[in-house]
Amino acid sequence: MRRIRILVVDDAVVVRRLVTDALASDPLIEVVGAAANGRIALAKIPQVNPDLVTLDVEMPVMDGLETLRAIRKEHPRLPVIMFSTLTERGAATTLDALALGANDYVTKPANVVSVVAALERVRMELIPRAKALCASVAGLSDPTLMPQRRAPRAIKLPPRPLVAPQNVHVVAIGVSTGGPNALAEVIPQLPADFPVPVLIVQHMPPVFTKLLAERLTVKSQIPVEEAKFGRVLQPGHVWMAPGDFHMEVERQGPTARIKTHQGPPENSCRPAVDVLFRSVAETYGGAALAVIMTGMGQDGLRGCEEIRAVGGQVLAQDEASSVVWGMPGFVANAGLADKVLPLGELPGEIVRRVERGRSRFAGCPSPVRSARCSGDL
Repeated sequence: MRRIRILVVDDAVVVRRLVTDALASDPLIEVVGAAANGRIALAKIPQVNPDLVTLDVEMPVMDGLETLRAIRKEHPRLPVIMFSTLTERGAATTLDALALGANDYVTKPANVVSVVAALERVRMELIPRAKALCASVAGLSDPTLMPQRRAPRAIKLPPRPLVAPQNVHVVAIGVSTGGPNALAEVIPQLPADFPVPVLIVQHMPPVFTKLLAERLTVKSQIPVEEAKFGRVLQPGHVWMAPGDFHMEVERQGPTARIKTHQGPPENSCRPAVDVLFRSVAETYGGAALAVIMTGMGQDGLRGCEEIRAVGGQVLAQDEASSVVWGMPGFVANAGLADKVLPLGELPGEIVRRVERGRSRFAGCPSPVRSARCSGDL
């Protein structure tokens, strides 16, 4: 095992010192250099040979996007974490950076009461991401960062029913690190007549989720929007949990509606995949299809267990196509996934499972009513 070598790039002296001090607090990390702009950073990379670069979005001389393009051209495999502001402009530029190949991002502390609080905030958000992206370099085997090859715990799975699986009436997706690019591969491939609603939990702060939903809508055949409390679920529509809010679904009479709230974080996340998946299992039972994709940690593991327990189906992204095989890795290693697939095969598999047996319920006006027509509810 060796320490992870990190180059810190930011035009503000105070931020460079904050990030450096936060990273240096971990014995597995070594800050090997700092740079005030992208041009200096590009010159330092071959000198200090970092395992990872933290890169400010807005800088003079050579900004974060221009620097990232150059890094990807000269060092295509070098992990990069963007360090951005929690503003609409900062979020938009960060999403551009992710599309250009940045591996992850951390938002700069806002509204913190002290330097100590800011330092702790950066340490808590940046260090786990650095370790997850550089786990193989450092020889890490911590199961909270990268799943071990065996299941993290013994799970007694319910036996599969002898009859065919129920028809799918909702798709619930959980994703984190690497999620924006993964979603951009999956959602645009869903057809315009997709017959069920889609619910997404992407680990992101406020502002980011709204902008991501807008970008996905532009690329997709079905609308994508940030979820709002009380919205009725409709087929052929995608809802994304808003940053800092959990998203659930609940039945009100013959319809299913979205419920958002700021309950306690789960798995250190809000929104949390487990919160959504639990409510989907309760509301839709065996008519639910869960999709767990690239991401750090194990959010979604318990939720997939509950969906599987009520007869629902689970798909997981494979390791090779994941930026971090944490969330899908835990689900796959626990034996909860019906299939583990490369990212490129997930859209087709989702469509196939949703369309299976659909023609029998052509007269049903909504997902919930479809379940009633089929006798599933």
